[in-house]
Amino acid sequence: MDIKTASAVRRLRLVSAVEAVSYLLLLVCSVLKRTTDFNGVPVMGAVHGVLVVVFFVFLADAWNRTKWQLKKPLVYTVLSVIPFGGFYAERMLRREEESSVIAARARREGVVNA
Repeated sequence: MDIKTASAVRRLRLVSAVEAVSYLLLLVCSVLKRTTDFNGVPVMGAVHGVLVVVFFVFLADAWNRTKWQLKKPLVYTVLSVIPFGGFYAERMLRREEESSVIAARARREGVVNA
């Protein structure tokens, strides 16, 4: 994985975690709207909406660079609409990023799979 591909996956990983937090905050604001006088839904909804758009832009970029099959972006899409799913997606992306770094180091050092 070259540096541009790795940075695309890293951007997707980071925005996935932030989007998951914003989703949970939006859910909290929604509950507070119905139980108290506090109404943070318009602000948090806008913030979350922008983060969702950024997430899908970064997902498209990572998908284009990594040449994933359709299954993987669909999994990340489903995880983005499930509460706490963004955290799981971040963990999956971190594992993929780490394994690609290990593979790149092995190629650079001339280690060949036996």
